[in-house]
Amino acid sequence: MSGALLVAGTTSDAGKSVVTAGICRWLVREGVSVAPFKAQNMSNNSMVTPDGAEIGRAQVMQAAAARVEPEAAMNPVLLKPGGDNSSQVVVLGRAVADVTALSYRPMKAALLEQVLASLADLRSRFDVVVCEGAGSPTEINLRADDIANMGLATAADLPVVVVGDIDRGGLFPALYGTVALMPPADQRLVAGFLVNKFRGDVRLLEPGLVELGRLTGRPTLGVLPWLGGLELDVEDSLGVPTGGTLTGPPHGEDVLRVAVARLPRLSNFTDLDALAAEPGVLVRYVTRAEELADADLVVLPGTRSTVADLAWLRETGLAAAVQRHAAAGGPVLGICGGHQMLARTITDDVESRAGTVPALGLLPTDVRFAREKTLGRPTGAALGEPVSGYEIHHGVVTVDDSAEPFLDGARAGSVAGTTWHGALENDGFRRAFLTEVARITGRRFVPAPGTDFAAVREARLDRLGDLVAEHADTAALWRLIESGAPPDLPLLPPGSVAG
Repeated sequence: MSGALLVAGTTSDAGKSVVTAGICRWLVREGVSVAPFKAQNMSNNSMVTPDGAEIGRAQVMQAAAARVEPEAAMNPVLLKPGGDNSSQVVVLGRAVADVTALSYRPMKAALLEQVLASLADLRSRFDVVVCEGAGSPTEINLRADDIANMGLATAADLPVVVVGDIDRGGLFPALYGTVALMPPADQRLVAGFLVNKFRGDVRLLEPGLVELGRLTGRPTLGVLPWLGGLELDVEDSLGVPTGGTLTGPPHGEDVLRVAVARLPRLSNFTDLDALAAEPGVLVRYVTRAEELADADLVVLPGTRSTVADLAWLRETGLAAAVQRHAAAGGPVLGICGGHQMLARTITDDVESRAGTVPALGLLPTDVRFAREKTLGRPTGAALGEPVSGYEIHHGVVTVDDSAEPFLDGARAGSVAGTTWHGALENDGFRRAFLTEVARITGRRFVPAPGTDFAAVREARLDRLGDLVAEHADTAALWRLIESGAPPDLPLLPPGSVAG
């Protein structure tokens, strides 16, 4: 069986996803066949694989880092949070249930079997499988039925590296405490640490790393410097910036300002990454009506709960502000759930069970939720350019025959909607769409002709591979992958006296 490694983290958003991607890219550049794996992912940022399965977008990004096609086995369990403390459970790419935190727990024993089968399948086909944990591996209230962190590591005998985010502070107690609170069987698999997002001279950190090694008996396997511009398919809205920054000066004379509604149950927000990569395009996530005042383009993005987020849009005044923006001829784009919000009515007896509710009335469309989820990778054309994307939705949009088509959706004046995610990643279509926005708004903005979003993403993945190759102890990582955790790792109290 192939080698494997579990990348855990002291907290959510410590950098597990990008470190996993970086290790995948480093390994594949070494000539190794490698696959990413995340047993259980809680995220509304998902994608459809070529074989029609829904998995976490981070695992799709990691598969790209490994230069392999994404597949359901790489993320066998996906939890998609909705409203009222509930989540949709997706197993091997298909939705199987809606659960609460408590009702989910009895399912986990059976899911562990599926998780281990998926991991074994990948290990039979790849030289190395790089696993990513979820949240913290030391959630002592959840350890008994854990399937994503140490429950997986102990069941599959995986060596574990713990990533700590020094940028948020408290690094040393977080790393020490992560190990110390584990029971002995878990501690024996934690073989080292990685420091992430370090700013400054690493020599200032050395005394602390030496003491951490003395106290834990475990080495720090690398200090990865902080790097900006690595926005890569973040898993949850914790990673979504509120304020925008320009990736470069505008190609024309004007900047184009894009305001994206930061919905409470925001999903598939990576749809906007391609816009943010355009020189001269400023993408901001907004929560207040007054933040739309200077927007050229308003985007209503995807959501895990359309009716609930539409109600939030009204409560905040954003709904009325979007309607005023459209009435004044301002461009509005709705994507998936955002497209549904632009309709006249939404009938939902599935997700929110709210029945029929009025929507924003900006498109000649109506929406009805189906029990079966639509998953697909459609292709088509719009604005004279070929477009490919992916779709994940329960809401079925019916478009009036008189409406102007826009991909699979509709267009009315300056307002357009589609259920297709990823459409803006098509360079020709994105440039044509931004040119149209600039024309409508009178902005002297010209899309940069050379922006290649696939190349931008590939360059970011190479930078992650460089981080690992240049700043991690790759020889030590190889030893862990090939031979597992050392047998003589010391046990730390209080966990050492448990059990």
